[in-house]
Amino acid sequence: MRVGDTHYRSIWFDEDAREVRIIDQRWLPHEFRVVALRARDDFTTAIRDMWVRGAPLIGATAAWGMAMDMRADASDANLERAARELLATRPTAVNLRWAIERMVNLLRPLPPARRWTAAKAEAQVICDEDVAINEAIGENGLQLIEAVAANKPAGEPVNILTHCNAGWLATVDWGTATAPIYKAHEKGIPVHVWVDETRPRNQGAHLTAWEMAAHGIPHHLVVDNAGGHLMQRGEVDMVIVGTDRTTACGDVANKIGTYLKALAAHDNDVPFYVALPSPTIDWTLCDGRDIPIEERGEDEVREVWGRMKDGAITRVTICPDETPAANPAFDVTPAKYVTGLITERGVCAASGEGLRELFPERAE
Repeated sequence: MRVGDTHYRSIWFDEDAREVRIIDQRWLPHEFRVVALRARDDFTTAIRDMWVRGAPLIGATAAWGMAMDMRADASDANLERAARELLATRPTAVNLRWAIERMVNLLRPLPPARRWTAAKAEAQVICDEDVAINEAIGENGLQLIEAVAANKPAGEPVNILTHCNAGWLATVDWGTATAPIYKAHEKGIPVHVWVDETRPRNQGAHLTAWEMAAHGIPHHLVVDNAGGHLMQRGEVDMVIVGTDRTTACGDVANKIGTYLKALAAHDNDVPFYVALPSPTIDWTLCDGRDIPIEERGEDEVREVWGRMKDGAITRVTICPDETPAANPAFDVTPAKYVTGLITERGVCAASGEGLRELFPERAE
């Protein structure tokens, strides 16, 4: 996607500097910063502290972390250590495990002298695959938006509600939930996006709103609890969200608050879609209750940050100093509340049968 007149991916390898570069998302929407990642600690910090976030981008970052570590030390011991430390950064997004296992399976049989070159090439392939997958998700989701648009008065926009940020900033490019929106906008279909703020880190307010504004897509920022009200009033035509892990039976783990949107959508007969690249499917799990839910630090709940009127970016505390906070980062939406899963291979029912129909190689 573009930032101003420049095309960016969210992560890339700079051949001249011989370093990986990312968009440091902590500073958006107020500042656009690009930072370099060179050593393993850079990558683990970037994933754990959410300089990068979003399941596909986490996986891509881990792949580059493995690659850069092989450049520094390609020994067997360091290969295992790098995989272990990167895997420990965040527990919920299955793409992290998928990318690390893919890198380890490629590199372990190779002699150390060949590992850096092979790892660099594979990390780039993972990034390129992610872009292609997400663009295909966009094409498949576009058909759903077109079907809604066909039943609306001419010129009236399709109103889409999102939660968290499943945009190009959460992937290498295009995004998952936003890819169909970008495709519809490019095709001239009127769309309007209700952007959930997505407490506690406000990824909707900070990131999705920034993406929508940058691409000229009509949108409004709303508080997280407004979704049900908008659905009751007939002001939401469809919900599209992303996912950090989807079970083989169609249960979906996504940013905390997604489950409540699914319940409201179900009660108001609003289609609720989940856009997911296939690496986000955990074929080893069926019951969403078995997905590990990340518990993050309480300061994310107790504090908010933003830009002051004088331009300074700062954090402020919003509760009594002595009040503790709990911070589960994700919740699980049971498959029965999901209208359909939008994948790179098409749209399917949120069920084991639906997923296996699109991915028959997994029918075991």
